[in-house]
Amino acid sequence: MTKKWVYLFSEGNKDMRNLLGGKGAGLAEMTNAGLPVPPGFTITTEACNAYFDAGKEFPAGMWEQTLEALKVVEAQTGKRYGDPANPLLVSCRSGGRVSMPGMMDTVLNIGLNPQTLAGMVGLTGNERFAWDSYRRLIQMFGNTVKGVDRQKFEHALEHLRAQVGAKTDADLTTDQLKDVVASFKAIYKEALGEDFPDDVYEQMKQATAAVFHSWFGRPAMEYRNFNKLPHDWGTAVNICTMVFGNMGDDSATGVAFTRSPATGEKHVYGEYLINAQGEDVVAGIRTPHPIDDMAKEMPKSYDEFIKICDMLERHYRDIQDLEFTVERGKLWMLQTRAGKRTAAAAVKVAVDLTNEGIITREEALMRVEPGQVVQLLLPRFDPIDQDTARKAGRLVAKGLNASPGAAVGHATLDADRAESLASKDYPVILVRPETNPDDVHGMLVAKGVLTQRGGATSHAAVVARGLGLPCVSGCEELRIDLEARTFAARGQTIKEGDIISIDGTTGEIFTGAINRIDPNFDEEVDLKTLLGWADQVKRLGVWANADYPRDAVRARAFGAEGIGLCRTEHMFFEQQRLPIVQQMILAKDDVIRQAALDQLLPFQRSDFEGIFRVMDGYPVIIRLIDPPLHEFLPSFEELLVKVTELRTKGITGPELHETETMLKAVESMREMNPMLGLRGIRLGIMLPGLIAMQVRAIMEAACNITLEGKAVHPEIMIPLVGHVNELSVVEKTLRPLAEQVCRDKGVSVQYKFGTMIEVPRAALTAGDIAKEAEFFSFGTNDLSQTTYGYSRDDAEGKFLLKYVEDKILPNNPFQQLDREGVGRLMRMAVTEGRAARPGLEVGICGEHGGDPSSIEFCHMIDLNYVSCSPFRVPVARLAAAQAALGTEVFRDR
Repeated sequence: MTKKWVYLFSEGNKDMRNLLGGKGAGLAEMTNAGLPVPPGFTITTEACNAYFDAGKEFPAGMWEQTLEALKVVEAQTGKRYGDPANPLLVSCRSGGRVSMPGMMDTVLNIGLNPQTLAGMVGLTGNERFAWDSYRRLIQMFGNTVKGVDRQKFEHALEHLRAQVGAKTDADLTTDQLKDVVASFKAIYKEALGEDFPDDVYEQMKQATAAVFHSWFGRPAMEYRNFNKLPHDWGTAVNICTMVFGNMGDDSATGVAFTRSPATGEKHVYGEYLINAQGEDVVAGIRTPHPIDDMAKEMPKSYDEFIKICDMLERHYRDIQDLEFTVERGKLWMLQTRAGKRTAAAAVKVAVDLTNEGIITREEALMRVEPGQVVQLLLPRFDPIDQDTARKAGRLVAKGLNASPGAAVGHATLDADRAESLASKDYPVILVRPETNPDDVHGMLVAKGVLTQRGGATSHAAVVARGLGLPCVSGCEELRIDLEARTFAARGQTIKEGDIISIDGTTGEIFTGAINRIDPNFDEEVDLKTLLGWADQVKRLGVWANADYPRDAVRARAFGAEGIGLCRTEHMFFEQQRLPIVQQMILAKDDVIRQAALDQLLPFQRSDFEGIFRVMDGYPVIIRLIDPPLHEFLPSFEELLVKVTELRTKGITGPELHETETMLKAVESMREMNPMLGLRGIRLGIMLPGLIAMQVRAIMEAACNITLEGKAVHPEIMIPLVGHVNELSVVEKTLRPLAEQVCRDKGVSVQYKFGTMIEVPRAALTAGDIAKEAEFFSFGTNDLSQTTYGYSRDDAEGKFLLKYVEDKILPNNPFQQLDREGVGRLMRMAVTEGRAARPGLEVGICGEHGGDPSSIEFCHMIDLNYVSCSPFRVPVARLAAAQAALGTEVFRDR
């Protein structure tokens, strides 16, 4: 039996998204709901995959099913495809499982040839409309299906407009459009050596294949790679009866969202163009009017549309992205799908829909991606510096505030150059007359996007919002000269490469850089509400990495429930302390070394007091010194150069002696691989006075803050343990020391000694280590390095990124936890550690503690907490809640 490759709109539903694609499923759902949808059918995503499996041949039975479905559409419309007397025209549009706005191909007005063109003129009595539709078909088919350079068509059109003084395409007369058609056909034949096809079935067949091909086009591939979407999903093809927004002043086309995709405000947000076709809006060729104007110009269609917006939002229980056409006063719906939105809109819509009783709190938590929380907390322009720039005349233009955020970078006028500069770590702002899918690779690497034309629903705006990029669109006062590589406005000319700043919130463009500031978390009311709901759901604790009291203050503000990692060595690098640290390292005997440690003790104690004071009542894990001592000394290479220069210049005396002494000391400490050398607990065993000083400072600080009336819960972490004997040796000294400090202070403090699991042997022998350690904290940065045998600094620069790009590795293991290898060691350590010590506290404090996929895994293996940088605490709170709700969202990203 032949497989079913084609479904009429009336045969589908929203649950068939994987088969029909998002667009096809939406059209089916609207059809079955009785909404005004033009008749049509969908060729499935399975057909797309079968097409490529068969060597780019339609699978058996697909074309025959397409023709049968076309007959049904003819019966539904009363028109016939290719009939000169009563012609049916169709569109051919892509539709992936998830929204990929503008990344794949569309062809409109399929079915036009000289005979059906005459039929359209006779049927409509509108000759101009028919010729306008014909020129659009030739251009779209030529570029999309046959690969003719779109600029050849655009240049011809611009030349004619300039000749006749037409501002837009809508100003061209019928005779002028006939000239355009003749010009476009000549361009087509010159480029391809063949005439534009008059066979309407050949038009449909080639357009369908072109949509299949666009699944593996560069824009779609780049978009999927960036969003980590599978390449084997395929795209559906939607064949839909054409309805025409370019039939005169009683016709229009538009795109709208049921709520603002920029802010989340509950108000229909969109744009439309009178006497235009859909591509005119999304391509940004003309700057459209706000949807509110439609209430005056087309009140009947507007009222109907608003009712449909409300119905669809309640039906799908989410913000909807809609496309519509008004043909001679009749409204037609062409698309509904979940709307791409900014981070701010995602949070506000989720909270508002919950408060309106449309979705539950749990659903609201699932609607916001953790990455959107990151975007929401990105820096914005300093209002004082921005106002200063305005007064100084650096405000050069203002466009539509299409996607919020603040971006500073080098103005770059094409996507290829943007990609090249970004690969060299230059921040870029992509500046284009309007963007199209060919620009996606440049948008993916840009810090922001600026366009001369296009509205807030244009390709540039929709893609930018999906990427979390600031975007200013429709800035028509710009004059872009692609040949001179400049753009100008208000008497100022900006050259490519100049630094500019764009504000996607206000729509302003400035010359030069404007300072940015961190957002005020307290002002993010909706986000705090959402995270409050997350805290009620999540099981994992969310702690923060904090080395100074100021870090702890920020961590608390972001909702951290403890400090999972305080790195004591960072305190040693401060200017006042480093000379003392170096004295301690270079000491010739224990007496001199102890004297230096005695000087460091008050500094360390003061640091810990500050953190304990801020974290009143919350646990604080403090890691004893971890890095090798050479990191606190000058570079061997720099000292060698300095000694050589002094000797060459004949300089002797104290300076040469001190430098030579330091060089010998540093040379004596050099290691072939210092990250696997004398560091962590090994250093503590070799220099016991150093970690004894640190433990004394921790416990004295804990006692002092307890005497202030605050609750203190210190946990002392001993790093880089590989054998239980290392832990037992140092604990024999450190635990009695801690007890003695408490007795001397007359204070009882609850404290723990634990260790960092960061080498494979520690994970493999966790049962033994847990007999000595009261808690484990996974240091997944080092555990990943030692498990893979990679030096992170060398690997990422030399081969790791290519490994990920070539799919040798699924992800960068230093960004997303390797569940199969490193994760297996972690699971083993948790199981065996808790078998030896029931109730063992286990957490994670590497960079993975802020990664959503890694957080989900930590939830799965029953860790107690994750710890991350203070800035990522809100992300981790949401991700921990999503993990508790059993989300699958991370695995497809």
